[in-house]
Amino acid sequence: MPVIEITSLEHPGVDVFGTLTEAQLRNRLEPEKGIFIAESPKVIRVALEAGYEPLALLCERKHITGDATDIIARCGDMPVYTGDRDLLAKLTGYTLTRGVLCAMRRPAPRSMEEVCGQAKRIVVIDGVVDTTNIGAIFRSAAALGIDGVLLTRNSCDPLNRRVVRVSMGTVFLVPWAWMDGPLGMLNRMGFRTAAMALKEQSLSLDDPILKAEPRLAIVMGTEGDGLPTETIAEADYVVRIPMAHGVDSLNVAAASAVAFWELRSRE
Repeated sequence: MPVIEITSLEHPGVDVFGTLTEAQLRNRLEPEKGIFIAESPKVIRVALEAGYEPLALLCERKHITGDATDIIARCGDMPVYTGDRDLLAKLTGYTLTRGVLCAMRRPAPRSMEEVCGQAKRIVVIDGVVDTTNIGAIFRSAAALGIDGVLLTRNSCDPLNRRVVRVSMGTVFLVPWAWMDGPLGMLNRMGFRTAAMALKEQSLSLDDPILKAEPRLAIVMGTEGDGLPTETIAEADYVVRIPMAHGVDSLNVAAASAVAFWELRSRE
């Protein structure tokens, strides 16, 4: 375990923690070289347990023999960078609230078929770009029995640093894939699709017909514009959450938790 003391923002090897953008970390041209950042010992441990490969650690000195001791021990010869708290904050652009960051190798991307193969309940995230919402949706999906997640290409990357943190590492537990193609593709995989949208002819979320579906894809859109008109038109069902006190809608993360619980598989 080489502990490396850094005294400069230009120290070799630390660019992954500060100067590289999310797009550069993701490395779309060479996905096999892509990296993501996991933040906090708890989240890093979840990633390691799920089989993700660590590349380097950045942590405050006190955590080397504290919260990160077990992480360092299990990661062999991985470099561990440390330095003054102020320097680390300048490098990353924020104070390390949990004191530990880990650069990890991105896994090979899964296919839609792999994610959907044995699934009974999946969520399709369409055009949601807010990192907090994506992280919260993944956390609810893991907790409430969703078997897989599909995201349209205009949605936020699930391995964005903030998404990973907000999800508390559940992005490592629920299989996900990018969705390339129309919603109707899911019908060919045996799913019925339920678009969550505020429409006059929509079904109530607690309608028994929805719960009876053996395989169901719950489609969630951005809370601003909602789902695209063509997506709603293509869905097998259009579904709303009944509201009280004149409230017209919920935040997409809150709405997803309600929908996942109500429409969970009863098997």
